[in-house]
Amino acid sequence: MLLDDWITEFDRGLRSMTGVSRMSRPMPKPAELAAGAEAAERVDMSAEERAHAAGLMRVNHVGEVCAQALYQAQKLATRSPALKQAFEHAAREEEDHLAWTYKRLEALDSRPSLLNPLWYAGALAIGFAAGRFGDRVSLGFMAETERQVEQHLNGHLETLPAADHESRAVVEQMRADEAAHGKAAMDAGGIELPFPARALMRAASKIMTTTAYRI
Repeated sequence: MLLDDWITEFDRGLRSMTGVSRMSRPMPKPAELAAGAEAAERVDMSAEERAHAAGLMRVNHVGEVCAQALYQAQKLATRSPALKQAFEHAAREEEDHLAWTYKRLEALDSRPSLLNPLWYAGALAIGFAAGRFGDRVSLGFMAETERQVEQHLNGHLETLPAADHESRAVVEQMRADEAAHGKAAMDAGGIELPFPARALMRAASKIMTTTAYRI
């Protein structure tokens, strides 16, 4: 990689951890607003509902911090220009998710995880390790990651407070993007990871989501 590329990636890493993210797409809107209504019916949430919604969005924000690190590591590990471009495209869409979840945390009077530097460093190491096993394994790792994230988002949609239409719109768009990224990775030649690897990924994800919900 050229020096300019290293500087760009370093800048992206700092922005990922500090919450200074750029979005290329506007925040998703609730269906009633997207359909052209002047305003969505606003229903106040209880303190418990707001805290729960914030916890879920903090988990999603951590997931996007990790996604940036994973894609950066996989770009470093591959020698394929086409794959570098594919990882870059996915990372830019995930950067939208990073910005959206940060905005929702602000709206819910909450904050990102205090452990973001730790999550980022761990994901960077894991992504680079996966990439060193070859492009097909790297793509398979990407696809499995997106599949597990999609499952998490399905669970969030079931438990988000009914009144939190804004968070629901964000999560629904994120889910659609994750599914597309996973399919693209498999279409590009990704292989199905063995069960022990998938189980280890789920266990690590469980630790991360449980911790990030509160810290």
